[in-house]
Parts: sequence; C-alpha cells; structure tokens
Amino acid sequence: MKKIITLAMMASLFALPSFAEGEPEKDVKNETIEENALAQVDGDEIKYGRTITDYTTGPKFGGYVIGKYDYTDQEGKHDGNGFTQRLVRFYVDGTILKDFAYRIQIQTNNSSFHMKDFFVEWKKYAAFKVKIGQFKRSFCFDNPMNPWDIYTVAYSLMTKYLTGHSDYLNCDAASNGGRDQGIQVQGDFLPVGSDKHNLIHYQVMVSNGSGINSSDNDSKKDVTATLQFQPVKNLYIGAFGWKGTFHNTTGDHTRNRYAFGVKYDNKGYCFRSEYAHGQSDLGNADAWYVVGAAPVNSWFRVSAQYQQYRKDKTAENAQNVFSIIPEFQIHKNLKLQLQYNLNNNKAVADKNYNELWAEVYFRF
Repeated sequence: MKKIITLAMMASLFALPSFAEGEPEKDVKNETIEENALAQVDGDEIKYGRTITDYTTGPKFGGYVIGKYDYTDQEGKHDGNGFTQRLVRFYVDGTILKDFAYRIQIQTNNSSFHMKDFFVEWKKYAAFKVKIGQFKRSFCFDNPMNPWDIYTVAYSLMTKYLTGHSDYLNCDAASNGGRDQGIQVQGDFLPVGSDKHNLIHYQVMVSNGSGINSSDNDSKKDVTATLQFQPVKNLYIGAFGWKGTFHNTTGDHTRNRYAFGVKYDNKGYCFRSEYAHGQSDLGNADAWYVVGAAPVNSWFRVSAQYQQYRKDKTAENAQNVFSIIPEFQIHKNLKLQLQYNLNNNKAVADKNYNELWAEVYFRF
C-alpha cells in the first residue's frame, strides 16, 4: 500500500496542470515569458529583467476596401455611371522602444499600387511629439480624417480643392490625398474640467510642398499649422494656416491658404463646419461646408451636408451641393453608405443635376 501511495504522489508531481470547468485556460507560454527575465544584449552588456515588449510590439497588419457605384443625370456625364473601385489600402502599424510609432500604408485606385504613408513618430511626451516621413498635412479638420469616419461618401469640395487632394491650381502631378513629405511637431496640453481633457492642440509641419512620392522640385519648403481649442470634451474650435510655393512648367508660384472651423464628434453624433480660402498668383478660390449626423439606432445613422465651392471666389463659378446620406452599419467592419446630391453648379452648362452614390466599406 505504501508503494502505491508513493507512486501516486510521484505521478502527481509530473502530471499536466488541469483546469476546473468554467475556469479560463491560461496561456502557459505567454505566462512563462512574462514571469521569467529575458536576457537582452545592450551593446556588449547583457541586461536582465526586460521583456521583448520593452523594445517593440508585433506589427499590426490591416487594410480596407471601398467599392463605389455612381449615377448622374448631368448632361454629357452618363458614361461615368457604373461600378468602380474607389480604393484598396493595406497598412502595417507598430511601435519600437515604446516611444516610437510607425506606419507604412500603400493604396491602389484601379491601377498600380503606390505609397500613401510612411512615417515614424516619437511620442514620449503628449505635449511634444515629432513625426517624420510622408503623411497628411495639418490643414483643416476634414483632411486628416479616415474615409471611414467622415460621415459622407466623399470628402467635401473644400477638402478636395484646397487641402491638396485634387488641387484647384492643378499644381501637383497626381492626387496627393492631402499628404506631403516632411517633419511635424504636435501636442496636446493644459488639462481642464473634471474629465481633465486637454484644452489646446497644436501641429506645425515643414514639408517639401511637392506632394507624395516625389522630391522637392523648387528647393523651398511649405509650412502648415493648426491651433485648436477644446473648451468642452470632443468640441474643437480650430484655425489653420498654409504658406508655401510650388513649381510647374510655367515656373514657381505662390500657394497661401487659411481656414477655420468647428468640430463636435461623440458617440455617432457629429457636427462639423469649415471655411477655407486659397490665394495664389495663378488665382484664388474659397469653399465651406457644414455637415451633421445623428444615429437612429445602433446600426442606422443619417447625415446631411451643405457645401459651396467658388473658383476665383466669384458667384458666377459657384458650385452648391445639398446631400443626404443614410448609413447602414452591418458589422463593425462592414458598412453601406448611400448619398444623394442635389447640385447647382454655375461653372458648367448643365447647371442643375442629380447624383446618387453608393459605397460599401470593408476593413480587416
């Protein structure tokens, strides 16, 4: 009997761990990594007590696809009706040494892939971060936003023509998506209120002014900047400035702009309005928009937008658009947006026309 008891005790020492029903099973491998000190080589010295997460996180891969259907009854534009691929994007995010974040993002629009973003940002201090690479310009609220989050099927005419998406001056060789190559400092500081939200946000960017994936073609630099106040959490009041130049086949030209706006976004409710003005030796333009959104329930939201764009800042060239946008959130990573546009465009022959857009968004 003593031999049997002894053998049973020895067997219990070498048995695999068991888990009671309903108790979550532990990740033995990860637990071991966290509890045991890892040797890390720092120059010629081996230091203990660090884990791999002190140095880097595993890269996060993702992307999203936007497919679109267009219809218009504008005279001469019917050949544009149909299904298109608005964009397909793939990205990788991660951190190095905890204080450095990076992103690489590529995109295709019915053509070959091109680099959209590549940057690294030192973010040790919330009040002073430094980003270098290719990324969105710090100009206007609308521009830096992801297409998933703007509450409309397309960016506003203000964003399209005055932030470098498809510039009214036709100063860039390709659509730049509001991006440029350069260095930026930004931060948030001065906590206020019971929730201690930061009152002030700022960004200052020095960039080539030549758009994405191209070198500086005039050896001069653009400066874009914003100063924003958040008196109440999620409510921002901002001013924006852009001073720069660009080069084309006719020589060097000025490109100076300013904008101001207000933004509130919280739990599916949104109000956003901005005005922007552009001045150049090649011509002036201005635009403004106002958009509002409200959820009907957990899967259905309705937005409305009114906007105006004026090339040369004249009423004779004004384009006015009223839009209504129902949105169906089928899944957290899948949604459908419809947008009806009533256009009054004095810059074209057929001044009054209707548009219907539909987009399916899928992200992973």
